[in-house]
Amino acid sequence: MQDLIPFIMGLFVLAALLRIDFYFSIVYLLAGVYVLARMWTRRAMGQLHAERRLVKRAFPGERIPVELVVRNTGWLPVPWVELNDSLPVQLISPPFYREVMTLSGLQERRFRYTLSCDRRGYYDIGPLQLHTGDLLGVAPRLTFSQQAEYVIVYPRVLPLQALGLPTHSPLAVLRAPSPLFEDPTRVMGVRNYIPGDSPRRIHWTATANTGQLLVKRYQPAIARETLICLDLDAEGYDNRQRYSATELAIVAAASIANHVVIREGLAVGLVTQALDPLQEAAGSVRFALSPRRERGQLMAILEVLARAQVFDRGPTSGDVIGFPEFLRQQGVALSWGTTLVVITGSETESLFDSLAYLRRMGFAVALILVMPARAGDAVQQQAEVLGVPVYRIWRECDLDLF
Repeated sequence: MQDLIPFIMGLFVLAALLRIDFYFSIVYLLAGVYVLARMWTRRAMGQLHAERRLVKRAFPGERIPVELVVRNTGWLPVPWVELNDSLPVQLISPPFYREVMTLSGLQERRFRYTLSCDRRGYYDIGPLQLHTGDLLGVAPRLTFSQQAEYVIVYPRVLPLQALGLPTHSPLAVLRAPSPLFEDPTRVMGVRNYIPGDSPRRIHWTATANTGQLLVKRYQPAIARETLICLDLDAEGYDNRQRYSATELAIVAAASIANHVVIREGLAVGLVTQALDPLQEAAGSVRFALSPRRERGQLMAILEVLARAQVFDRGPTSGDVIGFPEFLRQQGVALSWGTTLVVITGSETESLFDSLAYLRRMGFAVALILVMPARAGDAVQQQAEVLGVPVYRIWRECDLDLF
């Protein structure tokens, strides 16, 4: 019915030439139907409202229920409405949800489907489109489009029972020779009360037993700060296993961050160069989260790891440098004694030069290589000379060795 107007015009000319009243009646009838259909359709589209309700964050393996609400807010019935919601193929198959319905005045319809969150990532949900028209197909169909939303699927987080790395690794509190800070969770003895001591330090049990006012003595310590340096440069991983290796590197980073914040209650940060789906035009960008110990910091790290994508260095990669040089730059703004956990899939000389440079600057360094273990590993020997512990992971079960 797209060419109904030319047909009406032609019929009107024919009726005028032949002067037949019946033809004029048909012209008036078709013109009235056309005008009424357009007005009805436009009014119906103006009173249609659609809403999508869903949880926007999930972990792998979870299922997100999505509810679509289509509401007719006017008294005029809508003869037909086609609902079409575009979805990512990684979350549902087929990658769309479609329904056709009729809405009477002030009626509301609800539809539900489920998204399966099997892979980490940042996914656009939508746009949600509504199409409507008249029953006869006389007027052109109108489309209402709702802005797309997003769902973030966090990376997998594996429970690490104990990170068995050395003291200068990301897994223990650094002992300090001078009592710059004291750890109130580790009591090493008692001493006599000195005027000015906080009442919170009084050891009431020992005071009651000895009859003298005694206060607790704490072990001196420096609260360790951990910075996870994640390599997401495609050149740092083998071409044949690039996807699985980078995903395992992200799982390792997420698991270590979770362990440091939740189990140890210490500060952790993350730095990496990666593609960001929120800034596709800018190419690869740098993510930099300074070490902090709040649970909100952990969620911020997980969100970055969910969005971060592997990049290839090239003309469109923006202000990107090699991973070894990227590591050297991290020492500028870090506190002395910070532990750097370096996660990469390469074992180049330039990488070990950067690790040695960071060691000389007073940082503790641990290296996690995402590659299979090798017999008679020369890299292991070279790292031992530098005082850098090396751990190799190739499957998720390898993280149990930490």
